Amino acid sequence: MPEPADKNARATAHNAGQPQTRRRRDLRRPAGASPDARTGTMPAAATPNNSRTAPTRRSSWAEAAAVADAQAETDTGAGAPGVSGVPGSSANPAAPAAAAASPAAAASGGEATVPSPVPASTPARPAAQPATSRRATVPAEPSAPPSNATTRQAAKLAAADAPVSDFITGPGSFVREQKPRPRGGFRGALYAMTGGTINLGPGPRQREEDELGRRISRQLQGSYNTAVLSLKGGIGKTSTTVGVGLTLAEYRGDAPCAIDANPDSGDLVERALGEGIYQQSSPRTITDLLKNIESVDSLTALARYMHHAGRLHLIAGEQDPEVSDSLTAEEYLRIRKLISGYYSVALTDCGTGVTHNAMSGILQSADNLVIAAGYAVSGAKRARSTLQWLASHGYEDLARNAIVVITDKDEVSSRVDKDAIEDHLSGICRQLIAVPHDRGVADGDLVTLDVLKPETRRAYKEIAAAIVDGYV
Repeated sequence: MPEPADKNARATAHNAGQPQTRRRRDLRRPAGASPDARTGTMPAAATPNNSRTAPTRRSSWAEAAAVADAQAETDTGAGAPGVSGVPGSSANPAAPAAAAASPAAAASGGEATVPSPVPASTPARPAAQPATSRRATVPAEPSAPPSNATTRQAAKLAAADAPVSDFITGPGSFVREQKPRPRGGFRGALYAMTGGTINLGPGPRQREEDELGRRISRQLQGSYNTAVLSLKGGIGKTSTTVGVGLTLAEYRGDAPCAIDANPDSGDLVERALGEGIYQQSSPRTITDLLKNIESVDSLTALARYMHHAGRLHLIAGEQDPEVSDSLTAEEYLRIRKLISGYYSVALTDCGTGVTHNAMSGILQSADNLVIAAGYAVSGAKRARSTLQWLASHGYEDLARNAIVVITDKDEVSSRVDKDAIEDHLSGICRQLIAVPHDRGVADGDLVTLDVLKPETRRAYKEIAAAIVDGYV
């Protein structure tokens, strides 16, 4: 076995004819240093400035977001070395390694050259071939990052111009609008069978019903009064007052009030409560209220003289024929003034005719009118006569804005042309609404919404919506 000295001698002779290769320590030698100068560390490559200032508490979310955006632009903007496409940065990822010059160039004192990057798998060039080189590009001096004062100033300007999200008044951007639940019909059945998974929304008829409810329930500023009158009895005046009053009570947030000002022993309360219930209760009337009106200073005190059909509050008319016709216009105005302090909507059942004592006070305080009519020839003619009388006696605005309600109470014969009667009256009023024949109205007894036909209830909704339309 040969000695180690002989092995070292042969290795030295073999290496004598090979080109000198750069050793690892030469790679650690900085550019421009002599070959004998040795360093123990790699030259520090320029790295992006990732230092961040300590977070500052901001007065609003928008300002804090603007500061964060400004800081992000500072980190990735001009002057950040090592980012492609940014001035002052090198596009070549091997630029930090190329900053170190070759030992030969450093030894000769010549200009530093940077060899092209060679993949690790490519073999080194032979010494006989001249190595091509390109002049090392000296990167431009990076621009100084903006100062903290400049960053804060830019953040303040950005925060002032940035729109602030309104999370309170604009929740629609976070929550999807939910379709209303369909009621009845195919849509309602499908909604019920799928447990609400499939919701097609309300149909056209339900949307119309919902729109009527919205019109009825509108908030009112002040107190308003609607008078229901006719020149002929027995054509649905009192039943219309009760049906519309109950509809208003169903949809409005505030309870309406109905006043029986019929001089001929009106039966408004009996139609709303039923004859038996009214007789069992203490039958306080409008006459009792007038006697003690000075002591009524609250809604609690007024409730002693009121009757209640659900949320509909009623003032009963006088039942004694000897005093029923004694209500004057001044007394009615006192009642109306008292009611206006506690109720936003009032209905007044005026009875038959327009010439009795209280009528001038009723018309003086009325905001709109409901003229009751029927499909009989006499009923249509008297409704037209009522409107003509109003227009010729200083109530032209009330006549022009009146609502004519035609009730098919007696189910007239087929010989009556209903369309002709409607055309005859529709041109001289604001709106004409027809109430179909319904035994719950025609019997002359208790009127409750539960027993009425859907068409009758819809007609009362239309009347109630038209009344509120006249208030706003």
